[in-house]
Amino acid sequence: MQRRHFLKSAAFAGAAGLILPRTTLFGANAPSNKLNIALIGAWGRGGAHFGDIGKENVVALCDVDEKHLESAAQKFPQARKYVDWRKCLDQKDVNAVVCCTADHMHAFVANWALNRNQHIYCEKPLANSVEEARVVRANYLKRRGKVATQVGTQRHAHENFNRVREMVMDGAAGQLKEVCAWGNRQIPRPGYLPAKGDPPPHFHYDLWLGASPYHPYNPGYFSGGPGMNCLQWNMYWDFGTGQVGDMGSHTMDLAWNALDAELPTTAEAKGDPYNPEVSPVKLEMHWSIPANNWRPAIKLSWYQGGAMPETPAKFIDLNKIDHGAMFEGDMGYVIAGFTSRLLFPTGKGSDMTYYQPRTKEKLIPPMGGFMQQWINAAKGDCETSCNFDYGGKMIEMMMLGLVAYRAGKKLTYDGAAGKVTNVAEANELLKRNYRPGWTLDG
Repeated sequence: MQRRHFLKSAAFAGAAGLILPRTTLFGANAPSNKLNIALIGAWGRGGAHFGDIGKENVVALCDVDEKHLESAAQKFPQARKYVDWRKCLDQKDVNAVVCCTADHMHAFVANWALNRNQHIYCEKPLANSVEEARVVRANYLKRRGKVATQVGTQRHAHENFNRVREMVMDGAAGQLKEVCAWGNRQIPRPGYLPAKGDPPPHFHYDLWLGASPYHPYNPGYFSGGPGMNCLQWNMYWDFGTGQVGDMGSHTMDLAWNALDAELPTTAEAKGDPYNPEVSPVKLEMHWSIPANNWRPAIKLSWYQGGAMPETPAKFIDLNKIDHGAMFEGDMGYVIAGFTSRLLFPTGKGSDMTYYQPRTKEKLIPPMGGFMQQWINAAKGDCETSCNFDYGGKMIEMMMLGLVAYRAGKKLTYDGAAGKVTNVAEANELLKRNYRPGWTLDG
């Protein structure tokens, strides 16, 4: 099912009354209707999912930190315990996986789960390279309709995402010309941390490193609190992509949701001087997005770390929106944060007579719980709002922007082939280097 048709069908369901999945009608809590879930990464974001997955059968737990594993086992005492996710995925009764590992292993867990025809919910970012995004997305598309996937951009559940999409598609800003998103989190680092001490006995550091090149242990990588420890390591190239993959995944989703976009045809970027160890703090990336059947070709941009788009008026301070998106049309602007939005008409003819807001019965209905949507999809038609096609294309675009930044040149991109066509050496930057013994396709 195409995403636009999925949203239309959801709107129909909202207008016609709630249509319950078969499993609800015949007892969603019946043992035969429950998913058998493996939770990989049982602390931080993993812990945030205890409530939703606790309504299903949690049959396996995996974490490289045995203390986190034992803590999760207090909640799910019947689950088998693992420190190696590869062994966890081979547990015979697992049919659904929730991945909350460090960023650099997301694509691995997601792709291995797909290879086993397991439903998979993967925290953002879905991938840390263009190649990873393409591999996971292609694998999903072969199984679409048979497995449910969801990228963990949970802010998508805010009803404001629906309202922004409606305004943009219905012409509140007129004909769309340019779109941007931004985030202003700034966490500078000089380089990888030096070796310091040894990993504690309960922590399997080599498994945490996974496929990434070896870096010596330092407790500073793990000094953050639950749900925020990623800010201790995700700016390092071998572990993450900084704010591009972090809040960039959440914030670009606000724009991407309203565009029905395909892969870009060009990418360019500039920012802090390139550091081979650490991703940039200040950065702006720009892409050319092809036209579709309801809007023209547009320029799409991402700004972070102090780089910001130009404000449409001096009295509108975009910096007050820490993470936001702006849609520029020939009649004005739609400006939005995660939970609110404003319409700013500009120019001749922007008297608002050109725009007719939707009636209540035509509004896109709320999705409800974000994780619950995935669970319901796994028991039903396998369609979700942020599946690996939608999320895969978005993160491929973001990773391509980082390739343009590293190459220092404007790139022309063939999205069908996954190749940069004008800067041959940039193609080497589309992929990551893995340690021997690790494969993305296992």
